[in-house]
Amino acid sequence: MKNNVLYLSYDGMTDPLGQSQVIPYLIGLKSYGFRFSIISFEKPDLYEQRGQMIRDLLENYDILWYPEIYHKSPPLLSTLYDLMKMRKVAHRLHTKHTFQVIHCRSYISAFVGVWMKKKFGTGFIFDMRGFWADERVEGGIWKLKNPVFKVVYNFFKKKEKYFLQQADHVITLTRKAKEIIHNWNWVRESGTAAIAIKVIPCCTDLELFDYRQQEEASLESMRMDLGISKGDFVLSYVGSFGSWYMLDEMLWFFQRLQKNIPRTKFMMLSKDNPQLVYSKLGTYGIDRKDIIVRQSERKNMPKYLMLSSMSIFFILPVFSKKASSPTKQGEIMGMGIPLIANSGIGDSDTIIAESGCGHVIHDFNEDEFDAAVAHIPVLLQQSRERIRQGAMDHYALTTGVERYHEVYCQVMEKKQLRS
Repeated sequence: MKNNVLYLSYDGMTDPLGQSQVIPYLIGLKSYGFRFSIISFEKPDLYEQRGQMIRDLLENYDILWYPEIYHKSPPLLSTLYDLMKMRKVAHRLHTKHTFQVIHCRSYISAFVGVWMKKKFGTGFIFDMRGFWADERVEGGIWKLKNPVFKVVYNFFKKKEKYFLQQADHVITLTRKAKEIIHNWNWVRESGTAAIAIKVIPCCTDLELFDYRQQEEASLESMRMDLGISKGDFVLSYVGSFGSWYMLDEMLWFFQRLQKNIPRTKFMMLSKDNPQLVYSKLGTYGIDRKDIIVRQSERKNMPKYLMLSSMSIFFILPVFSKKASSPTKQGEIMGMGIPLIANSGIGDSDTIIAESGCGHVIHDFNEDEFDAAVAHIPVLLQQSRERIRQGAMDHYALTTGVERYHEVYCQVMEKKQLRS
């Protein structure tokens, strides 16, 4: 039996998430005999920087890649144009490869997945990731006061239900998201067993994010370059400064940290404009010399993380984020680094409690921050290996690949029964 799979993504393979949350899974699934074709939509600047590197990597594993250019404007119309392009390319490729399964990452690609299922009888996996339409609203992208966006939001919520109903299997990132879906009235009425859901969090390549692979000589060179002394306490943050990530609250926490622990620095690893950080320092009385902002390719992230004493992420705790699995959490834990995070983000707080790898903030105020700072000496006594074991238990890429394999097999069995 052929095991041809078409992977559809409106995100790019040259995006950081494409490199960490798509390609490693497909490489792992190749060992089970699946043959992949990818259609993705690439941002021009990232494609220019990394396109050849990604192409070489995928060719090395005999994965076919069909990149298209992502269009950002005009709003809505550009998305519709890209969607029609995705459908056209998927149709053309199916006539050549005869796909058994269409694996759709998030909502836009699911339109094509449902269409392929109806037209060709392919299996359809709705890898929904999170509650996408709600993310657009809560992230301020779709303002419901605008009647156009209100119509768009309602349209996608209806389509969300349709995708769930039509999917041969659904993937969520968190147990909380699965519980929320199963508690929706229409799901309870139809019976939760009618919707097959597998929870697969954002897993981590723990061979790359492994504190044991870092050489002290290389780390010392990086410390000198960054102006970090070996006795400094370094708080790290990885990721964007965008609307989801609570930069002000993290700077406020750092201010409280500095009042209690001497020689502290805040190292932020982000591709965003550092001025977004520097412009806020005066508000919190933080000296510019204590802030380090750097960009890093994924392959160098473990070295930077290894310089930190502790890591932090505060994410806006809104409804849609109950379905979120921060990629950075598994990476930080894989490096054996304790972390400070806030509650209300997917399964993060439960995992932190189970693994004992950090401290959870339940509210953003000085009392909560000071309690977390007071708990730091206890966290620093944790062995790196114990924290890393938590990553192995919850975020191992090998486990994620095995779960996807189970889904693929079940979807192919359903397809055979329909044939």
